Amino acid sequence: MIRWAKSLPATLVCVVAFSPLAAAEPTEFDFKDPKGVNCIAFTLDSMLEPFSGVASGITGKVKFDPANPQATTGSIIVEAKSLYLDNKGMKQTLHGPDWLDVQSNPTIEFKVKKVAEAKKTGDNVFEMTVVGDMTCKGVTKEITVPVKASYLPGKLSERTSKMSGDLLVLRSTFTIKRKDFEIKPDMTDKVVAEDIEIRVSIAGHAKKS
Repeated sequence: MIRWAKSLPATLVCVVAFSPLAAAEPTEFDFKDPKGVNCIAFTLDSMLEPFSGVASGITGKVKFDPANPQATTGSIIVEAKSLYLDNKGMKQTLHGPDWLDVQSNPTIEFKVKKVAEAKKTGDNVFEMTVVGDMTCKGVTKEITVPVKASYLPGKLSERTSKMSGDLLVLRSTFTIKRKDFEIKPDMTDKVVAEDIEIRVSIAGHAKKS
């Protein structure tokens, strides 16, 4: 009994140290890129008039823990008026009320609801199946997307020399339906593709003080 009592404090220390409650908090990564090069590409590959563009006004914060990637939370936000096409007329149409209506709906957002699956596929590289709410043109739909997350500890200074800290790079390719978000739902898919392919490659940073 005496020996057991003496060993109790050490046992409690071990339990607390390895308890989930004692786990480190996830790191918050800011996706407002200090270099201003983050972008998301989109393609509508219709029969008569395929076109592609990019969105550059990206912000948002994501909490990520490489020891527990399924606990990932956060959101990525795109400034709707930052969607860009080379053709000026098409760009104005895209921003107009029949399409994205950027004046009434200034942002497009993907908010993580849960990570349904996560597996490590390399050194600090994770393949995840993410369920989230996407809001576009005032319409919110739940979608499931594949996400590749690359956690790069201490690499921020190699990307931005005046800052030190960690990087989280998110990559994803997925498709949404134009009509699901009431984007010109009456237009035939021969002229404007029903599927919108979205390709994401963005870097978030966590600065060290």
